[in-house]
Formats: sequence, C-alpha cells, structure tokens
Amino acid sequence: MKKFVGITKCPVGIAHTYMAAEKLQKAGEAQGYEVKIETQGASGVEDELSAQDVADADFVIIAADVAVDGEERFNGKQVLYAKTADAIKDANALIERL
Repeated sequence: MKKFVGITKCPVGIAHTYMAAEKLQKAGEAQGYEVKIETQGASGVEDELSAQDVADADFVIIAADVAVDGEERFNGKQVLYAKTADAIKDANALIERL
C-alpha cells in the first residue's frame, strides 16, 4: 500500500495545526494512501512519527507556518513544504503534486 507521513504546525499550535492534519489524513485515505500525520501543537507532539513510519513512507508533507522539530528525520525522502492554509484549503492538490 502507498503511504505518506507528514507534520503540521502553526504559530499558536491549536486550530490550524489540527485542521491541516485532519484534511491531509482524509484526503490521503480517499486517494488510497496509508497516512500518519504528526502534530506539533500547543499540547506538544502528538502521533509522533517513528523511524519505521518515515522509512515506510513514499513521501513527506510538511504543512507548517513555523519551523518544525525533527525535520532531519526526513533526509533522503521526497518532502513537500506547504502552509497549513494550503492543506486546509486543498489537501488533495498537495498530495497530487507528489
């Protein structure tokens, strides 16, 4: 099965972080992907990506408005960078770009 992982993070770490994660999750599953999205929000890191999650992923989407923690985990992977608003507005378009 095709798989991608991602991270979402906004400056406040509340609404946009979780809205972007939900949109990427739903859009990816609708397109036949197994998806795991790590959120870096006001509550800290949730659904943290394991080394195996990253290794198994075909690509990575980082939808963030500020720097994310642990980005070095994705060295050697195809990574798409976007704003959280892009993921909220049209997550399908981001996935299709990869």
